[in-house]
Amino acid sequence: MSTEQSAAPAAKKEKKKGRVLKTLACILGVIVLFFLVINLIPPKKVMEKNPFIKEKGALPMIAAHRGGGISNPENTLLAYRKAVNEYGIQICETDLWMTSDGHLVYSHDSSVNRMACPEGAEKVVIGEHTLAELKAYNMGYNFMDPLSSDDPYPYRDASEEEQERLGLKILEFHELLEEFYDTRKDLLFIVEIKNDGKTGFKAAEIIDRTLTERFPDYKNNLVVGTFHPAIEADLQANHPTLLRGASTAGARKFIVSQLLRVNLFADVDFACLQVPMAYDVKGIQLDLTWKTYIARAHRRNIAVQYWTINDADDMRFLIERGADAIMTDDPLLLKKVLEEYKK
Repeated sequence: MSTEQSAAPAAKKEKKKGRVLKTLACILGVIVLFFLVINLIPPKKVMEKNPFIKEKGALPMIAAHRGGGISNPENTLLAYRKAVNEYGIQICETDLWMTSDGHLVYSHDSSVNRMACPEGAEKVVIGEHTLAELKAYNMGYNFMDPLSSDDPYPYRDASEEEQERLGLKILEFHELLEEFYDTRKDLLFIVEIKNDGKTGFKAAEIIDRTLTERFPDYKNNLVVGTFHPAIEADLQANHPTLLRGASTAGARKFIVSQLLRVNLFADVDFACLQVPMAYDVKGIQLDLTWKTYIARAHRRNIAVQYWTINDADDMRFLIERGADAIMTDDPLLLKKVLEEYKK
C-alpha cells in the first residue's frame, strides 16, 4: 500500500473529528449564549416599590422577632413598644392564632403555657378558649430577665392593673397596628398565619378586612406568611392585594433557580424572601448568604430577610452581605452592632 493510500483514511478521520468538535463548540456556544441572554433580560418585578427593601447604601432593617423575646416578654405590647420606641426597629415580626370565638391573637405557640402558666399546669390551647378567657393570663409570667439577679421574674407578681398598663395581656391583631398607626406610618410588619384549613382562611379574611377598613396606610406595610400550602393558595386566589412572604417551597424553588442561573424562569410573586443563613437539603448545607441571591432577588424587587439571628458575628456578616433585614430575638444587640457601622 502506498503512502498516499494509507494517509487517506487518517485524513478522513481527522476531518470527521474536526466536524464533531465544531458541532460541540456550536452547541456549547448556544448554551452559553442562552444563559447569558436569560441573565441579561430584566425579570418581571413583583411590585413597583417594595418598602421591605432597604435603600441603597443603607444598613439592614431590624426585625424584632416576636417583639424581641430576649429583652422582653415575647409577642406582648410591652415588647413591641420598647422595640419601636427605644430600640428603633423598623419591622415587627410575629405569629397569629385564632381563638375559639373568632379573634386573631399574637402567639408563637398554639398554647399560652410557655409564656403564662406555672410548670405542670393544664395545657391552655388558644383555639379552645375565648378571647376573654385568654385575657385572664399574664403573658409575662414566665419571662426571665437575663440582666436581673435580684428579681429574675419581674412580671410574675404583676397585678391585673399593672398587666393592663404595661401591656402584658394577650394581644389582638388590630391592637398592635392601632398602637403605632397614628405615629409610625412607616412601621413594617411580618405576620405568619399558624392555623390551617378553614380557620386559616378566616385568619386571612380578618387580616385583609382589618387592613382595608381600619388601617389602609399599613396595607403595603404588612407581609403575610404561612407554612400551609392551602393557606398560601387561598392568599393568592382570594387576597391578591396582601403582600406575601415566600413559603418554604417557594423559597427553595427560588434559590435553586439562582443556583442554575435561570432567574428569568423563576415563577415568583412574593414580596419577601425570608430564609435562614443555610438550608440543610438531605444532609447537604446550602449556603443562602451569597450576594448573588440578594442581587437577583432585588432584580425582581424582592426583599431578602434572614432569621433568626442572635449572634453578633452573624449579624456583622449579614450586614456586609447586604441583607435587607435581620430578624432577631435581641433587637437591642443588633442595634448596638449597627451603631458600629454608623460610626
